[in-house]
Amino acid sequence: MRALDPTTAGKLMKLVDWFRSTSAPVLVAFSGGVDSSVVLATAVLSLGREEVTAATAASPIHTEEDLEWSRRIASALRVRHIVFETSELSDPNFTQNPADRCYFCKKHIAGSLMDIARRIGARIVVEGTNASDLNSYRPGLSAVREAGIRSPLAEVGLTKSEVRMVAKALGLPNWSRPPMACLATRVPYGDLITAEKLRRIAEAERVVRSIANVSLVRVRDHGAIARIEVDPTERRKLFSEEVMDRIAVELRKLGYSYAALDLLGYRTGSLDEVLPKRRGEHQGSTQSQT
Repeated sequence: MRALDPTTAGKLMKLVDWFRSTSAPVLVAFSGGVDSSVVLATAVLSLGREEVTAATAASPIHTEEDLEWSRRIASALRVRHIVFETSELSDPNFTQNPADRCYFCKKHIAGSLMDIARRIGARIVVEGTNASDLNSYRPGLSAVREAGIRSPLAEVGLTKSEVRMVAKALGLPNWSRPPMACLATRVPYGDLITAEKLRRIAEAERVVRSIANVSLVRVRDHGAIARIEVDPTERRKLFSEEVMDRIAVELRKLGYSYAALDLLGYRTGSLDEVLPKRRGEHQGSTQSQT
C-alpha cells in the first residue's frame, strides 16, 4: 500500500475498525465509482472476501461504461458480484423529474438492496456517500437512511479528495477516474426523463469525449440545446473551429438543434443552481445533479 498523510491514514484505520466492529456478512451497494470501490476494497481488507458481496444496479440511467467498471473492480478484488435491474423509468415520481427525483430513485434501489441482503443472509448494507457529499443537495440520502443502509466513509469523516488518495494507496485502477453520476442528472428538473433521452445524452457525451479528447464531460439536455460542460482545465481543447464544427455536426445528427459550451465548465450540481436557496424536505442524497 502506498503511503498516506497521517490524517487520511488515521481515517482509513477508523474505516477498517468500523468494518471489523460491524456484523458480517456485508452487502456493498457498488456503482463502480471511486467511493464505492474504496468501501468494497476496505470491507474485503477488513473482513475477508468471503464475508463481502457487491451489488450493482443496472438501468438505462447508468452507462455501460459504469457497469463495466463495476465488473472490473469486483473481479480484481475477487468478490461475489450481483448485478440487478431497477425500474426507475416505470415510476412517474422519478420520470416527471421533480427536484427530489433522486429520493424516489434511491428508494427503488434501496428496496432492491434490502431484498438481496435478506436473500443472501447479509446482516448489513453499506454504500459510498463520503463526508463531502453531506454538504450538497442530495435528497436520495433520505431514502438510503430510511432503509437502514449505512455510509461508512461519511461516518469516519473521509472527504472526497481523501477517498481518492485512499483509492490510489489501495492500488484501485479507477482512483483517478472522473466523477460519475447517473444520466438523469443531465436533464433539467421538470423535463420528462425517458429512455430515448438518456440514450441520446450518453451518445452525445461519447461524441464530445472522443472528438475533443476530454476526460470529463456532461451534456445537459435542454431540449433542442445541448449544453456542454467539460473540466475547466480542459475547456481550451474545444477552442478550435474544427473541433467545434465536428461536435456540432454530430450533435445535430442526434437531434439537437444547437450545441453550446458552458463557459464556466463542469461543476457539481450545475442544474441545482436554479433551485431556491431553501431546499425541500429530502435533504442529503447519494446523487445530486452532478
